[in-house]
Amino acid sequence: MFSKPKKKIRCGVVGVGSLGQHHARIYAALPGAELTGIFETSDARAAEICAKFNCRRFATLAELGAACEAVSVVVPTDKHEQVALPLLAQGCHLLIEKPICASLEEAERVVAAARAKACIVQVGHIEHFNPVMSFLEKEIDEPRYITAERLAPYQPRGTEVGVVLDLMIHDIGIVLALVKSPIAKIDSVGVTVLSKSEDIANARIQFANGCVANLSASRMSTKKAREIRIFQGNAYLSLDFMNQAGHLVKKNDIIAYGVKMKLGLVKVGDLSAIPVKKIPIEKGEPLALELAHFIEAVGQAKQPKVGAALGMSALEVAMKITEQIRAAQK
Repeated sequence: MFSKPKKKIRCGVVGVGSLGQHHARIYAALPGAELTGIFETSDARAAEICAKFNCRRFATLAELGAACEAVSVVVPTDKHEQVALPLLAQGCHLLIEKPICASLEEAERVVAAARAKACIVQVGHIEHFNPVMSFLEKEIDEPRYITAERLAPYQPRGTEVGVVLDLMIHDIGIVLALVKSPIAKIDSVGVTVLSKSEDIANARIQFANGCVANLSASRMSTKKAREIRIFQGNAYLSLDFMNQAGHLVKKNDIIAYGVKMKLGLVKVGDLSAIPVKKIPIEKGEPLALELAHFIEAVGQAKQPKVGAALGMSALEVAMKITEQIRAAQK
């Protein structure tokens, strides 16, 4: 006997710009999803996406919400609340791109609305679905020092918020998930270059358990980079989120190198003798993994891996960093 196929989740996307178009593409291809339609203010863009993925353009947000069970909110951060609240009122489950909102007050209203309607809210901290993060979650148990660098060339999209909410918040979410300790102190610095808020920022976060994380973000770079380095008692790891690659040096291998050096089996200072292991990472498209997880959470009525709580925690830290930067600029 064959089991009856599960009903596909009816999905929609609000905003099909440079990122939203990929939400539409993936929903159209996911086995458990059905791309019902989109809400988009640009006539040309809406026509293009509907033709490409054979979906409907809804004239109003309310019409989209009435037709869909799950919706991706992929609009500028300062519009998240005004899009999310009416959809939640209609009982739609939401994937809201990071950060959850532009302020904690807005985020609290969104979370309250979701709770009132028993709706799932997943926040689009996409790196949590990067295969690199999956490796880190298995390997990291007691991080002592973390450095993270996130660089991108300047582009107007996303500048409705500063670089902390635009880029650094990815690494804030990663660090909070790995360290699992209350924050004791934050020291931040930032520089405004082209936009109205900080375009370059650095934050040093001290945790109650003694771990220190140093996060740097810039949207004024000539190159793209998304890298993290983690030191713990038994290992050093260096990973590249963008290329889904990295290497690992374990303490036992360092000890073995020291023994060989004492025995004269390797030359003093010959660091090439230290076994640096490439990390076996099975590559995958993080957004596709993220949306598949969202559809699974909706279909099984379970809390997502990156729910509103983590989204709120990351936003709270990001806002503290932003406030420190802006206070210093006055």
